[in-house]
Amino acid sequence: MQQTATERSRRVNVRTPEVMERVQAQVETHYRSPLVERIKASGGQLTIGNTTLRLAKDFGFCYGVERAIDLAYAARKVFDDKKVYLLGEIIHNPEVNRQLTEMGVISIPLGQQEQTVATLSADDVVIVPAFGAETRLMKLIAERGCMVVDTTCGDVMSVWKRVRGYAQQAITSIIHGKAAHEETRATASRALGEKGNGHYLVVLTLGDIDYVCDYIRKGGDKTAFLERFKGAHSDGFDPDQHLTRVGVANQTTMLKSETEEVQRRVQQAVVDRDGPELAKQNYQVFDTICGATQERQDALFQMLDQPMDVLLVVGGYNSSNTTHLVEIGEQKLPTFFIRNADCLRSLEQIVHFDLHSKAEVESYSKKLSSDQPIVVGITAGASCPNNLIEDTIKRVFQLRGIAMDDVLASLNT
Repeated sequence: MQQTATERSRRVNVRTPEVMERVQAQVETHYRSPLVERIKASGGQLTIGNTTLRLAKDFGFCYGVERAIDLAYAARKVFDDKKVYLLGEIIHNPEVNRQLTEMGVISIPLGQQEQTVATLSADDVVIVPAFGAETRLMKLIAERGCMVVDTTCGDVMSVWKRVRGYAQQAITSIIHGKAAHEETRATASRALGEKGNGHYLVVLTLGDIDYVCDYIRKGGDKTAFLERFKGAHSDGFDPDQHLTRVGVANQTTMLKSETEEVQRRVQQAVVDRDGPELAKQNYQVFDTICGATQERQDALFQMLDQPMDVLLVVGGYNSSNTTHLVEIGEQKLPTFFIRNADCLRSLEQIVHFDLHSKAEVESYSKKLSSDQPIVVGITAGASCPNNLIEDTIKRVFQLRGIAMDDVLASLNT
């Protein structure tokens, strides 16, 4: 993967065989679940009495997340005599970030990163999270001479390569994502190009993209456009000028079907304005949805083809890929987005994150308390460790009056 000079600054390799052997042992202790592995080996479904628990075919940690965690743990071991800082969160899961904090890794919150990095020295270590970091922050880290452990996901770097290419061709990047998300901010900074003269526009909803497409077709009120996308476009962005040639990219964890619809609508708008031949020059696209995100979404769609009574989605509330799993589930059946097993307070009381109010709420559902046979589905995003999924499985069976010994006995038969 091609990198700029800034991005090559003082990177250190912590993946030595000796270190990684110790890291793997520690990571397995923290996050592995033999119970989950046994249920998956048994076909992903377990029925005891009138309770059936079903796991999605694909869920939980992906390779990129595992790699990021391994590197963060390795950094702490290799530099045990130095201060180790983390830009924000390594991934969007509170359990994983809590473990790193307990290991002495110092998290620098968003909004404080430039100020804090400006105080660091060559003796300090900075971990770049799986989402990556903005170019201006990476430049500042290089200027301070810090040692860098970069855990940026390869899929994210593929998007960066694409938007840099757009900038070189004077093509504006339309990025489907959340403007405030770390990954999208990092991608947007690369869309400015090596010379800093590129442009980008971040869109989140299909309503956003319809507004942009209308402007592409027939123009509009520039002031209103810039106000609508305030904080979601490059400095000096002019929709009359910078929507002439566009290329679509995305935050890698978005809902695949929605990103594809964004691509289709933008392409059609350019065709309508320019005609099919000129549109080939003025519109570009590249599939940048993370493979693991796609696999987890596809696995949930497959899971939903079978009857279920309730779906539990486990993960961090600020996890984008997990949020989209909740959106998929909500279309079909009662779906609860929970941080961990403690959110299942009782058979009827569930604490969960409501996507619509954007707040943790308490709901009462009779699904789990039914005397009739029920099927409980469980899935999780790419940032959720198996130990949290195991805790959720145990809690479901416990609430249904099924002892853990019976669960293990069923798996042994």
